[in-house]
Amino acid sequence: MTATDRAVELTRAAAEAASDKLAQDIVAYDVSEQLALTDVFLLCSASNPRQVKAVQDAVEERMIELGVKAVRREGEREGRWVLLDFQDIVVHVQHQEERVFYALERLWSDCPVVALP
Repeated sequence: MTATDRAVELTRAAAEAASDKLAQDIVAYDVSEQLALTDVFLLCSASNPRQVKAVQDAVEERMIELGVKAVRREGEREGRWVLLDFQDIVVHVQHQEERVFYALERLWSDCPVVALP
């Protein structure tokens, strides 16, 4: 099983929104084979808590335009690692230090990468 077309569409839109707010190291993994809860993990980095918030807001606004709302948010208050769960995709916006420390890419490196524009 692979990520649905809708999940890929949402992933690309979220990646574009994150990029518009200068998020860095944007990568997406098709985790549909390993997880029953979601199809894609989108990871991106921001250089400070304010930028983490800006990326979060941009992604959420774009998803609302596409008719999707986050069913869960984690980490908003700290502004270091925000997780946005849109069911089909989960977006991780991480401060650069958290990105290096937790190294989610290493955990999901066996999963196929979703091509992003």
